[in-house]
Amino acid sequence: MTIRLAAPLQLDSIVDGEGLRAVIWTQGCPHNCLGCHNPSTHDYAGGYVEKIKNLKDEIINLKDHSGITFSGGDPFEQSEACYEIALLAHENNLNVWCYTGYTFESLLKLSEKNQGIKNFLNEIDVLIDGRFMIEFKSLEATFRGSTNQRIIDVPASLKTKKIVLIPKYKLEEKSKETLKTNIYI
Repeated sequence: MTIRLAAPLQLDSIVDGEGLRAVIWTQGCPHNCLGCHNPSTHDYAGGYVEKIKNLKDEIINLKDHSGITFSGGDPFEQSEACYEIALLAHENNLNVWCYTGYTFESLLKLSEKNQGIKNFLNEIDVLIDGRFMIEFKSLEATFRGSTNQRIIDVPASLKTKKIVLIPKYKLEEKSKETLKTNIYI
């Protein structure tokens, strides 16, 4: 099996989730969010094709990393390949974070008809969902680009069948005026 990547495995990230992380930059994204910080990952024919075995070998040999993060592009566009990698990460005591432009609710609907999406979703510990929206861009939004995006505890959400946000990453309720002053365009 192969995966289309935008870049080689990035080691030692501290901005793509909690702890020291290795980031898998997938290629291909249907969302085309205005202001996306990774527009070169949108083209489905861009990047390069890598054997999953090669990526797995790199992950197995990670030292001092607490987890892996899927970003891109949208990892759910290659859910079967990402599932295989996420499964290996868990087998090696690494947690799994994933960024997606899809909402959790839309992924649940898609997973009813797509086993790859269902499998991948079941191997994610933390999901940052929703499109990046430039009008909600904020430096106060930890681990996400815009305040509309949510940081979701996926296992708890699947168990309770409702979205469970990770409390320490919830943004305080702010007035519209305060929110406007925190938007950086």
